[in-house]
Amino acid sequence: MSREQLLATGCTVGQVGALLDARRWTGLHLGVYAVFTGPVPAMTQAWAAVLHAGRGAALGGTAALWLWGVLDSPPKRLTVCIPWERRVRAPTGVVVVRRRRLDEVVHPVGSPPRVRLEEALLDVVRNAPPGQVVDLVIRATATRRTTPGRIRAALVQRPRIRHRALLAEMLGEVTEGVQSALESRYRRAVERAHELPRAERNRPEAVLDGSGRQVRRRYRDVRYRRWETVVELDGLEAHPEWLRRLDRRRDNSVTLVGDRSLQYGWFEVVETPCQVAADVVVVLRRAGWRGTPVACSATCAVSPLIPDSTPLT
Repeated sequence: MSREQLLATGCTVGQVGALLDARRWTGLHLGVYAVFTGPVPAMTQAWAAVLHAGRGAALGGTAALWLWGVLDSPPKRLTVCIPWERRVRAPTGVVVVRRRRLDEVVHPVGSPPRVRLEEALLDVVRNAPPGQVVDLVIRATATRRTTPGRIRAALVQRPRIRHRALLAEMLGEVTEGVQSALESRYRRAVERAHELPRAERNRPEAVLDGSGRQVRRRYRDVRYRRWETVVELDGLEAHPEWLRRLDRRRDNSVTLVGDRSLQYGWFEVVETPCQVAADVVVVLRRAGWRGTPVACSATCAVSPLIPDSTPLT
């Protein structure tokens, strides 16, 4: 609680001082106190930062993304946004950012006060490397805490922002069902770069038992339905035994219904995307695909699979 809040409830300055001296309360920032003893939780620290900043303040940046559930843990330094016309000295562990028209982007019922998820996301990604941009957009949308449309609407209001092209591409991919950074990388580096046919992504499918009765639903990462081919993408490089069992069950269920299955992880998709594309081309052709892939470079592994192709120069 802030000093103003305590005085408004009837506490006197002397009572506040006595409780602090007796260590029944803890001073967090100048004029802000934890009215308990013991460890200070992250949520209490977030409230303290907002109360210290005063009128119109709201948490932003990674602090807001944590409160919205996009990030799993609180940041080491909390970002607090304040109206442009005010100035506040930042205490230890807090970054104070002055912002114009702050009231327009603060969520009306967020507690503690915070900027809207989409605004916090754009604030963070403008200073982030491309890999983190991909991860944050997917985290925010795959958990259904926001939508590509809402992020796109916020992006329109920012004529100058770093990674605009990447954000636009990512939002388009998420709309089509991409739900992990690895899926995004596969779509761009394997499928698009080599002009493979467009696949379906993360659509629910019925899993049948021996009698033809549906027993569960599964979501395939990438499915080339016309050619009965599935590509499963796994971002975990090392699996515990229980997860390996789930993966085996998943892969077996593809074979049981007569589909072809390929599995790839981060290493293959990031380090050897051309070889992955070549594998997919071979399997699709066996299933009847008559399209022509494209080699992305002179050394592309897809080149030998292109009829009458000559090396790129």
